Amino acid sequence: MPDSASRSDFGGSGVDPLSKETVRKLMTQASLWVPCKQRAPKIQQPRYRRACAGELIQIDGCDHHWFENRGPKCTALVYVDDATSRLMQLRFVKSESTFTYFEATRGYIEKHGKPLALYSDKASVFRINNKNATGGDGDGDGDTQFGRAMHELNIQTICAETSAAKGRVERAHQTLQDRLVKELRLQGISTMEAANAFAEEFMNDYNRRFSKAPRQEFDVHRELDVDDDLDMVFTWREARRVSKSLTVQYDKVLYLIEDSEFSRRAIGKYIDVWHYPDGHKELRLNAISLPYSTYDKLSEIDQGAIVDNKRLGRALEMAQLVQAERDNNRSQSVPSGDGPSRRRKAPTTKKSQRSLDEDDMFNALVKLQSRSEEIFGKKQI
Repeated sequence: MPDSASRSDFGGSGVDPLSKETVRKLMTQASLWVPCKQRAPKIQQPRYRRACAGELIQIDGCDHHWFENRGPKCTALVYVDDATSRLMQLRFVKSESTFTYFEATRGYIEKHGKPLALYSDKASVFRINNKNATGGDGDGDGDTQFGRAMHELNIQTICAETSAAKGRVERAHQTLQDRLVKELRLQGISTMEAANAFAEEFMNDYNRRFSKAPRQEFDVHRELDVDDDLDMVFTWREARRVSKSLTVQYDKVLYLIEDSEFSRRAIGKYIDVWHYPDGHKELRLNAISLPYSTYDKLSEIDQGAIVDNKRLGRALEMAQLVQAERDNNRSQSVPSGDGPSRRRKAPTTKKSQRSLDEDDMFNALVKLQSRSEEIFGKKQI
């Protein structure tokens, strides 16, 4: 309101427009505006549990020192059934990411079946928070990669407005931070691998102590359909345009598509790049995989090539010095698997491949000349 009022057109009245803070102050004094700090807190009233198991699963990640000082800090992905407060899935990962939620959700489905809906927060894994951004799945429909995967499995995704709205999983975090930390200490567990192996035993004991009986005995979990291929569903997918030379660029790697009558149909069109959790990629045109080879733009000069190749050794070593000034970070829009998000890295001071210029070549040449005695076996003049 104050911001809109400050931008209003005064229509040649001779009155200069006021800043939004001045308008906000005047409106507050006239009791036309209430500052956020003075507003009454929003009341979060309790709601009834869902009637059936599998009807609504609350999911969230909890970053905590689970191994205390015995191991690194990590994140526990927790899945709690709304109807029973049962701990349905517990998995330790390095951080919350699309691929870690893919892995945890796949384990849940393989064990329990497909739930009716998943209830999460508004993290970027579940929701595109930038309204002007293109859909995360590359289709422009506003779904994230996780949302697209759940849509293919006919699982509804719901984002909570507040953390209090998904209070069952939030309270489970508090219980786990107390009881699970102590159990891991008693078991002498200090790695994520050992904690994941112990998770099933802990969940059984947790559910025996804290789970509730559902109001209805019917379990709404569904079996996988015949055409549900989890290997294909849980992939990161992006659209890329094929150049006239049958190449596609993804994550600073150039993919050289094998020339064939079918692959030539893709020239000038968009194809799908499927990034699997294990790291391998697949190029697909109309659901058909295209064979390819790769050309990595960030590949390094091999030191062995410098030693073995007598004629090109000097040129290769100079290229290696230039490469030292290059930014070798991969694309920030591509997932990094079970690890910290690439967007969290501090901005690099190095240059991109295209930004390397004659000055960088000259500086590399100066460095070579300063090492002439070592390289050429003679002193500088």
